[in-house]
Amino acid sequence: MGKKSTPGLNTSAMSDISFLLLAFFLMTSSINTDMGIARRLPPPLPPNFTPPEVRERNIFQVKINRNDRILFNKEVGDISLLKERAKEFLGNPTNSPDLPEKLETNIDLIGVYPVSKGVISLQNDRGTSYDMYFRVQNELTAAINEMRDELSREKFSRPYKDLDQAHRDAIDKAIPVAISEAEPTKIGGGK
Repeated sequence: MGKKSTPGLNTSAMSDISFLLLAFFLMTSSINTDMGIARRLPPPLPPNFTPPEVRERNIFQVKINRNDRILFNKEVGDISLLKERAKEFLGNPTNSPDLPEKLETNIDLIGVYPVSKGVISLQNDRGTSYDMYFRVQNELTAAINEMRDELSREKFSRPYKDLDQAHRDAIDKAIPVAISEAEPTKIGGGK
């Protein structure tokens, strides 16, 4: 008597179904993506370039320590106040001698406009959480975006996002992105 043979299963249809299910789940599920900050780096400076001296009144210092506490010009602050403080600093609406100087600049499509010489200096500790760093960047960017939108509505009666490129360029010259990031260091505020 010979051995009884067991009939084999055809699994080719099973592999097709598995592939289709995998493709379906990949296409329908959302994949988390990393958050990032869209910034264009400035072009490299010539080797013989000497940076201009920046007066202290033109610098708004924002520091984040390793405990995610924020300092605005050496005073403890809250992130909920950062956007308004940055707007007040860059705009200097009352021409305060403690806030940045303004340079009267002739800008195409706008005319003569007082451009702020203010710079926001951002520095964080090596232990700062990425979440807090991102939130601070977000608030500073929102301050500049709101100022641009307000000027756009005042000068062109339209929000900044609805402007053509020439009008956007004019607004960008009037309210430049003036955020300087220092290399992370050890900032006080923890043990």
